[in-house]
Amino acid sequence: MSGLRVDLSLELLRVVEHAAVACAQTMGQGDTEASDRAAVEAMRWTLDDVPIDGTIVIGEGERDRAPMLYIGEQVGQAAKGHAGLPQVDIAVDPLEGTNLCATGAANAIAVLAASTRGGLLHAPDLYMEKIVVGPRAKHAVGLDRPVRQNLRSIARALERKIQDLVIMVLDRPRHEKLIGEIRTAGARIRLIGDGDLSAGIAAAIEGSGVHAVMGIGGAPEGVLTAAAMRCLGGEIYGRLVVSTPEHEARSHQMGISDFKRIYSAADLASGDEITFVATGVTDGALLKGVRFFGHGTRTSSLVMQNTPHQIRFIDTIHVRKTDDDLRIRF
Repeated sequence: MSGLRVDLSLELLRVVEHAAVACAQTMGQGDTEASDRAAVEAMRWTLDDVPIDGTIVIGEGERDRAPMLYIGEQVGQAAKGHAGLPQVDIAVDPLEGTNLCATGAANAIAVLAASTRGGLLHAPDLYMEKIVVGPRAKHAVGLDRPVRQNLRSIARALERKIQDLVIMVLDRPRHEKLIGEIRTAGARIRLIGDGDLSAGIAAAIEGSGVHAVMGIGGAPEGVLTAAAMRCLGGEIYGRLVVSTPEHEARSHQMGISDFKRIYSAADLASGDEITFVATGVTDGALLKGVRFFGHGTRTSSLVMQNTPHQIRFIDTIHVRKTDDDLRIRF
């Protein structure tokens, strides 16, 4: 399929830009539902204009729990009757870091990944054990290896000491043992309240100051992280946390029956052509947040593709109307 190339990547960029601007208007107001709703609605309505025959495979939940961007929803111009458009699977997180946006904290982003049909795992909305590393350490770690062994291998691959490593971990009670093991091994930890997808991207970019992400987070975010890793050359290893009959039933509905399987990035995001786009909502390590000025807004975005392989940081000024006194400030 040729639809996931440069022209479509810019169309998808417009989708996340609109979502980011919409929810940024709620930033710091303390209303998580309003922030999430603004992002979801803006993303959904903008997707209507993208020239694709799209299907949501990672979204806001099943139809009975989400009014839009639900799993299985048809999006793009094909949903309005246009024929012959490229068939695309879509994974979205309209606002990763809902609490971050509502409180004005750093690293909230709007995210979308697209692939050729069948190229993104239909992951149930469960937890997933994860380890995410950059290109140089991708063959050095294993999900079932002891934490100390993984840290030693990462340090060796990066030509560092364990004491030089920074590991990102979600600040959750379930990670108490993991945090203790990392500290005992001598590595440093950066605890985050939300945003393990943003953390995973940072781990795969040299010079970000983050060397790995470890712990348990959402499985849908794992698929989005895998799409980013396919573009960045990093790696994620993940395994679903299936602990109840209800979890098993939901997994079976998604076509998953092997609950012990360890997935790699190529398993979670297997498509030949993958596009990953993200726009900053609040200021973060990689992307600036949305900035408002008199006659428009300014956004900071990341656009990545694996075919053709390219990574672009895009700074955009969206002008609401022409004005002779429009001043661009850096």
